[in-house]
Amino acid sequence: MHCSISGEVPEQPVVSKKSGLLYEKRLIERHISEYGKCPITGEPLTMDDIVPVKTGKIVKPRTVQTASIPGMLGMFQNEWDGLMLSNFALEQQLHTARQELSHALYQHDAACRVIARLKKERDEARSLLAQAERQIPMSASEAVTENASVLSNGKRAAEDDDLGQPGKRVRPGISASIITELTDCNATLSQQRKKRQIPPTLAPIGALERYTQLSSHPLHKTSKPGILSIDIQYSKDIIATGGVDATAVVFDRLSGQIVSTLSGHSKKVTSVKFVAEGEFFLTGSADKTIRVWQGSEDGNYDCRHILKDHTAEVQAVTVHATNNYFVTASLDNTWCFYDLSSGLCMTQVADTSKTDGYTSAAFHPDGLILGTGTSEAVVKIWDVKSQANVAKFEGHVGPVTAISFSENGYFLATAAHDSVKLWDLRKLKNFRTLNLYDSDTPTNSVEFDHSGSYLGIAGSDIRVYQVGSVKADWNCIKTLPDLSGTGRATCLKFGPDANYIAVGSMDRNLRVFGLPGDEAPLES
Repeated sequence: MHCSISGEVPEQPVVSKKSGLLYEKRLIERHISEYGKCPITGEPLTMDDIVPVKTGKIVKPRTVQTASIPGMLGMFQNEWDGLMLSNFALEQQLHTARQELSHALYQHDAACRVIARLKKERDEARSLLAQAERQIPMSASEAVTENASVLSNGKRAAEDDDLGQPGKRVRPGISASIITELTDCNATLSQQRKKRQIPPTLAPIGALERYTQLSSHPLHKTSKPGILSIDIQYSKDIIATGGVDATAVVFDRLSGQIVSTLSGHSKKVTSVKFVAEGEFFLTGSADKTIRVWQGSEDGNYDCRHILKDHTAEVQAVTVHATNNYFVTASLDNTWCFYDLSSGLCMTQVADTSKTDGYTSAAFHPDGLILGTGTSEAVVKIWDVKSQANVAKFEGHVGPVTAISFSENGYFLATAAHDSVKLWDLRKLKNFRTLNLYDSDTPTNSVEFDHSGSYLGIAGSDIRVYQVGSVKADWNCIKTLPDLSGTGRATCLKFGPDANYIAVGSMDRNLRVFGLPGDEAPLES
């Protein structure tokens, strides 16, 4: 007795009154509920036409496969094969799902980029409108036309590759409102400095004495090696370098990865500067231009402005403490004061004395004093409000390659071909000279750390001094070798709390020195 549907011995046999066929009860009941007819003959069939058959307990006979060990092994093999096929199908479905998810994420990222670009263009349009409303000496319509002609798709376009001498331009000057802003910033910072203490997280002298190279990162091209400038954004621990290869590289020290490589300059990048607050980044180049870059959410930097106010190499860029203005210094013997948001040159100050131009520049921490170094070994101090030269420091030999103000506001360190000189700004005199190298080895960089506790010097090696006073000694804490093999360490910068020192040399590698055990990812 076998079920007419399954062909197997039924557990609950029933028979049809009409056809006399035998079925498994649960199968025929389900078929009648769905179709209402006999599955074999096709005749109409209801539950009343089904009669149960009373039988003894049915014991199903074993199948042939389970009657022997070889049969069981074959059955197990078939089940295993089926399981593997099912697993393969699931993996295929998982792969398809991952592809679909990746495509969806890509679409989402593209949408975010479009939204960010539209927001940026909106902000630029607002900035242009505000600039036009300032009623500077040029008419409002001329201002809008000029700025609109150099803006394309949210970027300052360089449609004119000729970087020759521009015509004379009318500068609006530093307005009374800007001077008030600078004065208020000076008063606030001066008051805060009186209460400021050395942070407890500052690296102690004992730690600096044990500094060694932690990592080396090849950031620039091998065809034109050399890093000329360096800066650090302390809030994100990101390092930027400017190279002989005409590019600037933004590097994440913690991950050991390049965030962005900024191309656009046609000659070497001589100066790089982060703006402490916001996403702006500045580069100065030997191609006579300054570029203002703005970071985006995806880590890339877009060029907002290309500034062509200088007629010779731009040697230095320095940002004011308000983070709203910056100054550039050039070999054309002028320095320019810019508004950061609009890229407008407020004033261009020319030196009436006969010099071959500026080689370095830095703002005093309080922001009302600007220091510049010249190619003729003179350090000049300027009053930013009046743009007047209020002091001159002489005594160096060769171009002044770097200047740095201490955070305490009292000391100025300058580097030139001959030595490093320390100046007391209260008495306007040199109180100490550090003769570090021979006459054929220039000092390329000098830098105070952010707390004003340490002074770093780069030349044929890297030396770190403990900051003393006018009368107390300035002791050399650590001498680090220049491992580039070029004998020229060109620039250095202390990391947050002097926990590491970033160094650039005349090879293409950025080197990080610090305490062993604090290594970031190594890439060399």
